[in-house]
Amino acid sequence: QVQLVESGGGLVQAGGSLRLSCAASGRTLSSWTMGWFRQAAGKDREFVAAISWSGDSAAYAESVKGRFTISRDNAKNTVYLQMNSLKPEDTAVYYCAGDPNTSTYYSGRVAGSSSYGYWGQGTQVTVSS
Repeated sequence: QVQLVESGGGLVQAGGSLRLSCAASGRTLSSWTMGWFRQAAGKDREFVAAISWSGDSAAYAESVKGRFTISRDNAKNTVYLQMNSLKPEDTAVYYCAGDPNTSTYYSGRVAGSSSYGYWGQGTQVTVSS
């Protein structure tokens, strides 16, 4: 059974940075499509970023493009989300998501939460103004 565990969330001032990590246990993620989603209080879960199995391609929501960077270290079975220039509207619970199909990233459905079968428990990110 695969478990995804997020860490790195916290409280930061606007303009600051945080790096989230998503560590997997139970199975290697080297062939998986991985993504980050977030859910603010009272809102639907939304796509943030996704990365291909090799890490050579990434996709981002328009709201975070240029500020966030997704990366992965398959040797460490870990995916990262580097968040810079944080804004109060980035406040949310951030979730790591994974799908074992390498083709998911190239399917056109990478931003859909239904494309991912595995989810972490989430980590809270709070950005103060």
